[in-house]
Amino acid sequence: MGRFSSVGTEVHGEIAAVGVLLTNVGTPEAPTPRALRRYLRQFLSDPRVVELPRPLWWLILNLLVLPLRPRRSARLYAKVWTPDGSPLLVISRRIAAGVESALRAAIGTPLHVALGMGYGSPSIGSALRELRTKGCRRIVVLPLFPQYASPTSGSTFDGVAAELATWRWVPELRMVGSYHDDEAYVAALAAAIRELWEREGVPDRLLLSFHGLPRKAFLAGDPYFCHCQKTARLLREALDWPEHRVPVAFQSRFGREPWLQPYTDATLRALGQSGVASVDVACPGFAADCLETLEEIALLNRDVFLTAGGRRYRYVPALNERADHVAALAGVARRSLEGWIEPAGTWDAARAEAAAAATRLRAEGMEKP
Repeated sequence: MGRFSSVGTEVHGEIAAVGVLLTNVGTPEAPTPRALRRYLRQFLSDPRVVELPRPLWWLILNLLVLPLRPRRSARLYAKVWTPDGSPLLVISRRIAAGVESALRAAIGTPLHVALGMGYGSPSIGSALRELRTKGCRRIVVLPLFPQYASPTSGSTFDGVAAELATWRWVPELRMVGSYHDDEAYVAALAAAIRELWEREGVPDRLLLSFHGLPRKAFLAGDPYFCHCQKTARLLREALDWPEHRVPVAFQSRFGREPWLQPYTDATLRALGQSGVASVDVACPGFAADCLETLEEIALLNRDVFLTAGGRRYRYVPALNERADHVAALAGVARRSLEGWIEPAGTWDAARAEAAAAATRLRAEGMEKP
């Protein structure tokens, strides 16, 4: 007894709300070695993130990685930290607020949006509990990862399942696996790039850099590589650019084993050495700017390209809280909410009906089950 948590009892006549859980990878609480050590321990202990035998990886993590990496990572985070905190968390919160506003304007059913991080705070568990306290009996989980990968979207499912395993009343649940080929998402990517070109000119190349993944994960059946390639193809078509001018590469590799190739830094070096004068780099796999885009792409890889002979390098910011991005995400969520929601304008009638039902039940002494 006592294993399963519960909150209150059902109120007869109550209109249950629907919830949308937005998730992202996560971030340390501060750009300090202590905070990074805590964050990296949680992140790198996930078997979906590092697929090595647990005893071997425990030794590597605790004897090599955690004693050395937190201090270096803290210096990198300090470069991109904002007065409001981690850019990933700040931007993700703005996205969540925008999606909630867009959905509430379009539907009549009571709706709430919560943000949860796979690692760090706010956790996926705390976000689910927030939705529960707001009366959400049906929840759509929307990971902010356009392309499905086991370490991101798959890990999100694990986090949701782990939390719900402790609930007495498990809500109805739907999960968005990916939105890599969503028309509105691709259109938002194309619009952001065109706007930059209209302001500052067209580059010789547009490099699309996606987060890397160990090659063995692709060979084992992870669809991530294929999702990235389809996003790239659709974006080329939207921009009406040929494939050779919009190459794809993969960044942020970790460890010694082969990852998906070509690598972003090697690609930029080769472009600079071959005489390509200008490159724009966009990262379609990142919904919000973070360390991997603001430091690795915008700063570190800029130096790689310019040192190799390139003359102009620009990073195209992530879509972040752009209105068209928020609208695209709201559209993805709304499709998954179909059958659970009513159009805008129906809420007042439903509320009146629920109030009348509650009044009748109270009169009969049956306000509780």
